[in-house]
Amino acid sequence: MSGSIKKGQAITFRLPSDTPDHLLRELQRLKESEKRNFSSKVAEFALEGLGKNSQKERETITVPLPKQLSKEQRSWLRHAHSEALLGNIVYQLLNDPVRATAILASMNSTSLSVDEALYLQEDEPPVETKLNSEPQQQPEFDDLDQIDSIQIEREEVQEDKEEDLDDLLGSFLDKMNK
Repeated sequence: MSGSIKKGQAITFRLPSDTPDHLLRELQRLKESEKRNFSSKVAEFALEGLGKNSQKERETITVPLPKQLSKEQRSWLRHAHSEALLGNIVYQLLNDPVRATAILASMNSTSLSVDEALYLQEDEPPVETKLNSEPQQQPEFDDLDQIDSIQIEREEVQEDKEEDLDDLLGSFLDKMNK
């Protein structure tokens, strides 16, 4: 018996004696439906199980996406190189969030230059103004004067409402007393 397993090599194995009946029925159903492809299907399941086992050893996370993916996008995501690329991006984001945020800002910008894209994300710089030789004239009224007049108007309206309410209640009570 050879020491190494090669692609395309046949592998035989025995089902353990403690295999549950529902799994035996599932294997029988699979054998009847797949016929000649049964061994390929079983090999697919075995390799999938091995892959899941090795994935448990790797650190994985689930990330919700903001929008539904197209078929091409899902296909791209399932590729090993894409998974490695995205894993590297997430790792870099966790290691240096400021740098990763700057890169994301540049990706979201319409600017072609990274420096311009980052500049556009910052607050607006102060606008330089030229000083006039003439000093600006002070307004003739003060904003606080306006606030006082607004407050006085509100108080007058409130007093009018209270008087109207008293008149209504008074006339109503007068009618009830008659």
